[in-house]
Amino acid sequence: MANIQSQIKRNRQNEKRRLRNRNVRGAARTADNAARKAISSETPETKQAVMQAISALDKAAEKGVFHKNTVARRKSRLMKALAALTKKSA
Repeated sequence: MANIQSQIKRNRQNEKRRLRNRNVRGAARTADNAARKAISSETPETKQAVMQAISALDKAAEKGVFHKNTVARRKSRLMKALAALTKKSA
């Protein structure tokens, strides 16, 4: 346990940020997993699920929870899978 006042304050700030980031990261992961599941099961709501995942990922990048390149990579993979699905069904 820190006994320096500035470090005690820093620990409090870090804990608040960790909890806030955890919610955003969890929402992004959940949306990403739901989109992947929709793509694999080829449900009619697939495009909507992918768009929700992209939105959640963008929000996470905006808040600094995920690195922008990580978000770009995940979005690219989702769109690539969606394009392959639509090409296959067409």
